[in-house]
Amino acid sequence: MTDSSVGGSSAPLRAPAPARRPQVVLFDLFETCLQLEGLRPRFTALGRPGHELELFFARLLHQGMAMTLAGEAPPFATVAADMLRRTSGRELTDDQVASVLDGFRDLPVHPDVAPALRRLREAGVPAYGFTHGSAEVAGAALEAGGVRDLFDDVVSCAELKMFKPPARVYHWACERIATAPARTALVAVHSWDVHGAVSAGLVGGFCERLEGRIPDAVARPHVSAPALEDVVEGLLALPDEPSP
Repeated sequence: MTDSSVGGSSAPLRAPAPARRPQVVLFDLFETCLQLEGLRPRFTALGRPGHELELFFARLLHQGMAMTLAGEAPPFATVAADMLRRTSGRELTDDQVASVLDGFRDLPVHPDVAPALRRLREAGVPAYGFTHGSAEVAGAALEAGGVRDLFDDVVSCAELKMFKPPARVYHWACERIATAPARTALVAVHSWDVHGAVSAGLVGGFCERLEGRIPDAVARPHVSAPALEDVVEGLLALPDEPSP
């Protein structure tokens, strides 16, 4: 059985991974590790209402995913600029757009990120940042937040010209860091991202910090908890071998 895939190609669907302790953990970055709240003052500095931040980011993800389904997604920054103008005014100048988008480099880190990453390091489990934005920009924000050195690397599916969550994106990330999907966990506050990872055969770790509960319509994650450090503890507590 195959899934419909981007650009007319197909990729095999994978059965859900058994509940096993991961050997590698991928972390979504925007909202999971980096606080988008840091962009809100940049909207208000343009004279725009602060609540446009949430609509802008939702449209950004929607557009990137839609273009991925159509065959190929432009760079994150290009999609972001288009969706910012759609949300906050077509008359925005290039400098005004840059004044908002440059804030991605300065996003603060959520307080539960460092404890989660340190726990993984103590356990000898590598952690990687995984984004559809610029790896360099996200890495700069993590560096400013004092946690970049706790990640082995930051990888971006921009190299594929795709946004998450097609299965190919997660498989590519596993190939990129030389790990088996079934021994790799994806941790995110977005249930759709965890759903994509679980559907692709990875171990899913859902942090409830953003959405509050697991939606009924998504694949069940292997671990769910209110904060990232609790998700990590749950992943580390999984058995090394699946139950018979």
